[in-house]
Amino acid sequence: MNKLNPKVSIIISVLNSEAVLERCIISVLNQTYKNIELIIIDGKSSDNTIMIINKYSEKINYWISEKDSGIYNAWNKAIPK
Repeated sequence: MNKLNPKVSIIISVLNSEAVLERCIISVLNQTYKNIELIIIDGKSSDNTIMIINKYSEKINYWISEKDSGIYNAWNKAIPK
């Protein structure tokens, strides 16, 4: 691990979040600190959330869309990544 430039993991857990997700992704991508990994855990959205994730898929380190039992379950899915 680089002590001067440690990796920061940003975990975004979403469910039917098309109204806010793109702004959130753009905010992460616009950070001046560059050693960031972006992980998105979607709870099987039925709106356009997946379309937005796909739009930025080249900038997202890992994402998954599957049913979960809530935000803590989603966060726990991201930790091993």
